[in-house]
Amino acid sequence: MSTPINPLAQLVAAPLPQPKRAGNFFEALSLAWANALDRQAEVIQEKSITVADGGDKISDLTLLTAEASKISFMANSSNTSMSESSKALEAVARKG
Repeated sequence: MSTPINPLAQLVAAPLPQPKRAGNFFEALSLAWANALDRQAEVIQEKSITVADGGDKISDLTLLTAEASKISFMANSSNTSMSESSKALEAVARKG
């Protein structure tokens, strides 16, 4: 007797897309942040589905709010790290 494959099992079994290779530091930094933000967006999407499917408990709403706050913090951190890295490399270039 075979077990039916659910969508989650299909996702796990699917081949992963080839990651884009960064050509320089800024591309690597931006790709790392993009991947982290995408993963956090997926978490928020999962929590949103829970709430949309009737998960109206205070804990469900609190977890969704916490995850939304986390992505906001991450987005601000991304912007700051890109900006500060740019300034640092610019300073190094001037001294070199």
